[in-house]
Amino acid sequence: MVSDQQVKRLWRLAGQKWALEIAAAKAGMDPKTARKYRRDRRLPGEMRQKHTWRTRPDPFADSWEEIRELLAVEPGLQGKTIFEHLQQAHPGRFSDGQVRTLRRRIRYWRATEGPPREVFFAQEHRPGELCQSDFTHCRELGVTINGQAFPHLIYHFVLSYSNWETGSICYSETFESLSEGLQNALWQLGGVPSEHRTDRMSAAVNNLCDAKEFTRAYEGLLRHYRISGQKIQAGRANENGDVEQRHYRFKQAAEQALLMRGSRDFPAVAAYQAFLTKLFTRLNAGRRERYLDEVAQLRPLPEQRLDSVRRERVRVSPGSLVTVHRNIYSVHSRLIGEMVEARVGSDTVEIWYADRKVEELPRLRGRSKHRIDYRHIIDWLVRKPGAFENYRYRSDLFPTSWFRLAYDALREEHGPKRGAQEYLALLLLAARRGEALVEGAIRFLLGSQQALNVEEAVRLTEDNAPAPLTTIAVDPVSLAVFDDLLTREDTAA
Repeated sequence: MVSDQQVKRLWRLAGQKWALEIAAAKAGMDPKTARKYRRDRRLPGEMRQKHTWRTRPDPFADSWEEIRELLAVEPGLQGKTIFEHLQQAHPGRFSDGQVRTLRRRIRYWRATEGPPREVFFAQEHRPGELCQSDFTHCRELGVTINGQAFPHLIYHFVLSYSNWETGSICYSETFESLSEGLQNALWQLGGVPSEHRTDRMSAAVNNLCDAKEFTRAYEGLLRHYRISGQKIQAGRANENGDVEQRHYRFKQAAEQALLMRGSRDFPAVAAYQAFLTKLFTRLNAGRRERYLDEVAQLRPLPEQRLDSVRRERVRVSPGSLVTVHRNIYSVHSRLIGEMVEARVGSDTVEIWYADRKVEELPRLRGRSKHRIDYRHIIDWLVRKPGAFENYRYRSDLFPTSWFRLAYDALREEHGPKRGAQEYLALLLLAARRGEALVEGAIRFLLGSQQALNVEEAVRLTEDNAPAPLTTIAVDPVSLAVFDDLLTREDTAA
């Protein structure tokens, strides 16, 4: 069969005054065929009769009105669903292989008679006008810190005109993370766009006690930078399309950078942030021209940053506890009954009393969590050992798995009451002499099958603890032994 390209070449050669036989040979066709196409002046594709007839009967001809009614009521029905309905309604009439035919007919109906589809209108972005931001989870990157899993998010900021981007590490979608990430981006950028667009921020609102409080804090942040806020419609991620697309591209680039690095483990969070900063710098390198156009249109920054810390006034309960952001933290028992100020940051919770910081605690993620530090309450727990067994937050009083093993061993040896007293004495020793020293003593005593008691732990911590049980002395091996073996083998031969 002659193709359109062959005929086009024939016409081109014939126009260059080549003989018909030579032009036909060069075009790869018979001279008789060449004569036909030179005379007709139509391409094979134009001469071919279009296929408008069916090669087999339509299996859905009798059921099409029923199908049309279903689609008219629910246009979103899939072909597979309708096909299964037809098989149930008409047993034995339709075979599984006919589902593709039905899908083609439904696709044709949707294109010719179905409801209008949503139209997406391309937008023209102007420099310095719009920025977008969003949180994105980074579990798939598999990053670890000192060998430990590091679940985290990236607050991702993008300029819509130039696609200049940056990001900050955070651990949950909170207002504090939003405020810190946005301010980091603006001060790194050196200016302020006119508008800031986000999603509905439902997760950040849910992480705050009151939606009105979130709205008030967010509006204060925008007012400080004189930037207007926009929110996309619910379920319309395409309206925040620039940052959504950059999520995918950024993670793809991060994955490749980690592969080139040869390791996903970092010695500290700061090292990982430095890696991300270097990655963003490389991604932004190709956008410099549009970035400079955008920077020229940005409005100036305010004189100083807005404090991202949220403050709460709380009273210390009789249990030496404070409830901050729907989570429970312990503080020193000296503060029981006092009003303290909790300053909630993106990563930490600071406890202030009389304008002095008295505690800095890692911030808990989620709700109804608790973090009890035995050092805050151990003095009184030793005086009331009976409270330990049924203490609501007893699980927090085992700093490491070795302390849990010590408690189980003491309870088995001395019984529940005496075992709790001995264990609390070990905790008191850990609070006074150091958790690591007491843990080393526990490991030594349990591993060497010696009696576990406070007196032995005191003696071992005074001696700065014994060598770890994992230290094994191996005598050096003389290589002359192998020479003797080879010599004996040769002699035997």
